Amino acid sequence: MKTYQQYIDGKFCESHSKDIIEVENPYTGEIIAHAPNGDVEDAEKALEAAEKAQPSWAALPVAERAGYLKKMAQAIRDNRKMLADTLTEEQAKVSGLAQVEIDVTAEYFDYYAGWARKYEGEVIQSDRPKENILLYRQPIGVIVGICPWNFPFFVMARKVAPSLLTGSSIVLKPSSDTPNTTFEFAKLVDQLGLPGGVANFVSGRGSTLGSALVKSPKTGMVTLTGSVEAGQRIIADSAPNITKTSLELGGKAPCIVCKDADLDLAVKAIVASRVIFSGQVCNCAERVYVESAVADEFMAKLTKAMSEVTYGDPFKDPNPDMSTQVNKGQLEKIEAMVAKAKTEGAEVLVGGERPAEMKTGYFYKPTLLGNCSQDMEIIRKEIFGPVLPVVTVSDFDEALALSNDCEYGLTSSVFTTSIEKMMRAINELKFGETYVNREHFEAMQGFHAGWRKSGIGGADGKHGLYEYLQTHVAYIQY
Repeated sequence: MKTYQQYIDGKFCESHSKDIIEVENPYTGEIIAHAPNGDVEDAEKALEAAEKAQPSWAALPVAERAGYLKKMAQAIRDNRKMLADTLTEEQAKVSGLAQVEIDVTAEYFDYYAGWARKYEGEVIQSDRPKENILLYRQPIGVIVGICPWNFPFFVMARKVAPSLLTGSSIVLKPSSDTPNTTFEFAKLVDQLGLPGGVANFVSGRGSTLGSALVKSPKTGMVTLTGSVEAGQRIIADSAPNITKTSLELGGKAPCIVCKDADLDLAVKAIVASRVIFSGQVCNCAERVYVESAVADEFMAKLTKAMSEVTYGDPFKDPNPDMSTQVNKGQLEKIEAMVAKAKTEGAEVLVGGERPAEMKTGYFYKPTLLGNCSQDMEIIRKEIFGPVLPVVTVSDFDEALALSNDCEYGLTSSVFTTSIEKMMRAINELKFGETYVNREHFEAMQGFHAGWRKSGIGGADGKHGLYEYLQTHVAYIQY
């Protein structure tokens, strides 16, 4: 049994609350670790440490700050298997995907280290003689990062790397479901000589520790990856101090399959985008709109592909395609949504139930639903599981209209060989990302950002870096 401590001001310490979070292996059902269930006092202690450390950290040359990010990347690579095994154990992500997450996280720290000498201010033209206007990009101060359970290690880097590079300090709270890999990373950080208080890692429930971090006037920005409901709470808690927020929230990604599409490519990409981490990814393919002219052929191919998706032990070699849901609550939510869809007229073509042969784990079979309509809950609300509903449409115009008829706006995709349809989809879909003839998965040099209830702000690339900077304009008369 592993036991973790809070990491505050460069030291591991007991939580003020003395309470614990039991971390479960979702595949075996075993309790594998105890993490601190931090309270308001833990939050204040971590924020005080971050606030105290930030000015001297910001005073370092940015290239020196970047050097610590490179050390973090190397430490991850030196411990890549241990970290991947820890990740697999605490969230039942298949080990191959867990290893990819660890390796990409190391690349992410190196990527942002490379921005050290690249981000710039501006010289703005003045209306007055003998005046210069200079725009500086400066650190925000103390960042609070709140991570999800589905990609806890990579999203941790999404928040830590830009914070530290730009001269801010950070208090990072992992999900209560998956704190282990983050605390293993904290152990590695502790060996790198990073000044105390620059990076703090604390665990606890969102309703107590998380809320205290967000409500504090010491917090300069809150960056959350999580549900719409969590984002709404963040906005409410940050409102009294007008604290900046950057929120990546839920998604309900539409996939449009046109009558001129390469159907084999579409099926392969959509299935891959649906079952990655058992469907528990915010940019997963969540609903399909297929033109009626090819609906029968497409559904035959899609039914075959979904029926061939494998599931099982996340450590098994070779890996299955997917494993379990992260917890019992997630499984029961999926079951309830599928049951409701059936009462509304959806037809279960594949799956639609727990697999009887799996004696442990929160498994739900890869599921394909036909005969779906736009008014069904399963078309309108995020599933976050391996369930794919399909709607047949008369033409491309209807597919676009139904895709946009949604409260979310994170990712989308279109499968077509028509340049006109590609460009119309890109110009008319109201989503932060559109993938053309490929699976849903973003690049670290892009900008992962949602529209509508899918969030505020975004992450990755140059624009993600600027989320962690504020401007200061100087008017110099001489």
